[in-house]
Amino acid sequence: MKATLRYFSKNRIQGRYVVELSIHEVAESRKYPDGIKYGLICRDLGTGDYVLMDNHHPKGPHVHVNDTEFTYDYVSDDQLIEDFKMLVLKELGLKL
Repeated sequence: MKATLRYFSKNRIQGRYVVELSIHEVAESRKYPDGIKYGLICRDLGTGDYVLMDNHHPKGPHVHVNDTEFTYDYVSDDQLIEDFKMLVLKELGLKL
């Protein structure tokens, strides 16, 4: 199965932050058991700080906040985006 784009958004906010959200539907497999491949990032161009949520193989769903990394439980696209917005607000002080 070819990847099918489910959601995409890329913006520059306040001339300082780059925010890109990409969610694709893919074939369910050992690498992507949910049939979803995603990457959501917000980077502060001034400080280099960032929040990144992705689910690449072999790590599965996880979050990066600068040099810190922790696992993430994917539930749905909507919850993923909401969790991302909350993390960006908490870690970078930016309301999306």
